[in-house]
Amino acid sequence: MIRYHDEEWGIPCHDDRVLFEFLLLEGFQAGLSWACILNKRENFRRALDGFDPVKIAEYGEEKIEELLADASIVRSRRKLMAAVGNARAFLAIQREFGSFDAYLWGFTSGQVVREHALPMPASTELSDRISSDLKKRGMKYVGTVIVYSFLQAVGVVDDHEPGCYLYQN
Repeated sequence: MIRYHDEEWGIPCHDDRVLFEFLLLEGFQAGLSWACILNKRENFRRALDGFDPVKIAEYGEEKIEELLADASIVRSRRKLMAAVGNARAFLAIQREFGSFDAYLWGFTSGQVVREHALPMPASTELSDRISSDLKKRGMKYVGTVIVYSFLQAVGVVDDHEPGCYLYQN
């Protein structure tokens, strides 16, 4: 978890594949711990074709059944089906905006939002807006709390606490 924090969490990301990976992982995390998901991350990468949205968008029932038999990942039919639907919506967003990065960072005009509220909020007006828009576009497992965690992970929101060497005033 320390390495994840120091090398990834909260660092602004503009790579569509990585953004998609984090969006899916946050959805798979619903009801579970983030440590559990991080421990299964490489297994997810293998099982989900490197988080390639083009490949995932094409998954059919046979692939879903194969994934449900894979004990190295989270085996939830609803979450796996959501991943397929989310890949399709993700690709549609890319077509509309040129990239998912442009879509996502457009909500903040390309600026990192520095929250630094203690206690750390579970959601904000920003995560509410993005969650609502993603749902309108057909995505699942993108509630405001999941989206807020996603925004923190990919650095749209900087929630490093005072005392953290990554904290920005």
